[in-house]
Amino acid sequence: MPLSVKALALQEVMSYAGALALDYINNLDQLEFHQKKPRDLVSEADLAVEKQLIESLTPLAPGAGFFGEETGHSDNQKLRWIIDPIDGTHSFVRGQYFWGLSVALERDGELELAAVYAPKLGDLYLAEKGKGAYKNGEPIHCSKTADLSEAMISTGFACLRAGLADNNLPRFGRIALATMGHRRFGSAALDLCLVADGQVDLFWEQELNLYDVAAGVLIAKEAGASITNFAGEDRLDPKQLLATNGLLTAQVLPLM
Repeated sequence: MPLSVKALALQEVMSYAGALALDYINNLDQLEFHQKKPRDLVSEADLAVEKQLIESLTPLAPGAGFFGEETGHSDNQKLRWIIDPIDGTHSFVRGQYFWGLSVALERDGELELAAVYAPKLGDLYLAEKGKGAYKNGEPIHCSKTADLSEAMISTGFACLRAGLADNNLPRFGRIALATMGHRRFGSAALDLCLVADGQVDLFWEQELNLYDVAAGVLIAKEAGASITNFAGEDRLDPKQLLATNGLLTAQVLPLM
């Protein structure tokens, strides 16, 4: 099904904002950043990219509000753009490759349009509700791995930064022992896109925020992924997010 004009325009917005992010990472010796709370960084690139995204997205959905990681909520939250300007700031400030710009359009709680762009990897993921998921313009789909023992998994540890007693380490131990390969990329937005692209069979994380995962969730779902909480309930919960290729959900849930 052809993508809408708005979806195609979103690709251009992401490309332009990604170029701005690259300008910053290519001059890391001049990059200013600080801790906005313990073990959580924000850089001048986060602020500049979010500002650029807001300016560029405004004409695409007149009247829409914004929920940005750095700028918070604007007035209209029934129709809003959800923005994480740089998901993976810790990786960004070290000059690593696994970080991305994440944008989703939500109407009355339903995700309609999403894009995640990883400029250093050269990968732009896009999805529109009911129209599938794409990477660099080509359709993508989740893997067909049907046995948990053959699965490649990914997770993250935002809970460690939050100092929570339920810190994901025991959960990781159980699942890692039951699976074949384990990766830690440092960006939930990209983790979800890798599930969509079949590079990872399942991903979970806890204590995230909606802006970390909104775009990636729609991309993963449009590629065939199952999105649940740790109890297997079919809903988007950033505090307990499990994304699988749809074939492994029942096998991994007892380990969550």
